[in-house]
Amino acid sequence: MTVLDTALSIGQVAERTGLSVHTLRMYEREGLFTTEVRRSATGRRVYCQADLDWLEVCTKLRATGMPLQSIRRFVELVKAGPGNESERLELLREHQGRIERQLAELHDCLGLIAGKVATYERHVDVGTAADLWTGIGPPD
Repeated sequence: MTVLDTALSIGQVAERTGLSVHTLRMYEREGLFTTEVRRSATGRRVYCQADLDWLEVCTKLRATGMPLQSIRRFVELVKAGPGNESERLELLREHQGRIERQLAELHDCLGLIAGKVATYERHVDVGTAADLWTGIGPPD
């Protein structure tokens, strides 16, 4: 399969990734692609499977809260080629640690909410829900 066989327009990439055309252009402007986005003879953007694969990584990093600056740094390191793998690893480990801390905090929050749900279910089941959070006595 040649590059032309896998050539996708910006609209097709937007459809496949769920990213808007505006976002794809912004990613290119911000230098968030690991390779230059190619252009057709008419000047239109042309994407290949490697671009889609990278966009999946990039969107996962963004979805987990990695700042654009950090993603840009990661891209710079990838573009620089071999020899900086330790720095890439450190960047990813730092982000992994942030996500693990967020997950722990969310797990703690979920525990509190689950306790509240159980309390409300219990009170609704026995008909005492009207007394919840009335300012009389300790809240459940």
